Amino acid sequence: QVQLVESGGGLVQAGGSLRLSCAASARTFSTYNMGWFRQAPGKERECLAAISWSGSTYYADSVKGRFTISRDNAKNTVYLQMNSLKPEDTAVYCCAEDRGSAYYSRTYYSPNIYDYWGQGTQVTVSS
Repeated sequence: QVQLVESGGGLVQAGGSLRLSCAASARTFSTYNMGWFRQAPGKERECLAAISWSGSTYYADSVKGRFTISRDNAKNTVYLQMNSLKPEDTAVYCCAEDRGSAYYSRTYYSPNIYDYWGQGTQVTVSS
């Protein structure tokens, strides 16, 4: 059974930092594309960052320059380093696994292409 388990969320003051981790159970993790999404109450799910199996990265304009996605294939883990956090970053953050969509560089932002999702971790940024 595929599992994606997020950790690292919590409460932080505006301007602070958090690093989220997503541990994947798949043996062939290194061949999958991975994305980080968030969803705030009353808002649509938003793709924040994505990383292809080959290491190419993609970011939403809202987090570019503040968030960094990375992966450690030896640990089957993808990370999201979040700096300069703002109250509007408050949301549930989820990782997702894509097992081989075509043209990932053009479709990474769409939740529909991802095959598996984690349960999410809450991030709350206080002002």
